Amino acid sequence: MGHPAVLVFVGGGLGAMGREMFMLLFGRYSTAFPVDIFAANMLAAFLLGLVFGLHAARRVPDHVALLISTGFCGGMSTFSSFIFGAYSEMHRPGQLGLSLLYILASLVIGYGLTWLGLQAAARLRRA
Repeated sequence: MGHPAVLVFVGGGLGAMGREMFMLLFGRYSTAFPVDIFAANMLAAFLLGLVFGLHAARRVPDHVALLISTGFCGGMSTFSSFIFGAYSEMHRPGQLGLSLLYILASLVIGYGLTWLGLQAAARLRRA
């Protein structure tokens, strides 16, 4: 049903377009709280859970799961993959602590690295 790379490419493009639509539709409501990004992330998280659940039950074929999960959801938001990875770990025996560490470390270190990148960019602009 199509080469996997093509499925991811097409799905990713559609997901990125979907995210942009959320930005256009909800951007005006994003003042102190980024409603547009939040809405895109939450939709992608829901779709990823739905597709993985249906795929596990053999209700969605591999090529459709790839198109929607890695492609569309990945193009719309990497948050969905992040949260699904944490959720998957949480349901393995004895892994709740590791899952929570993954979430906390991703948020804190990711935030810190974003700040560091912005600082580096500011220094490069002044140079």
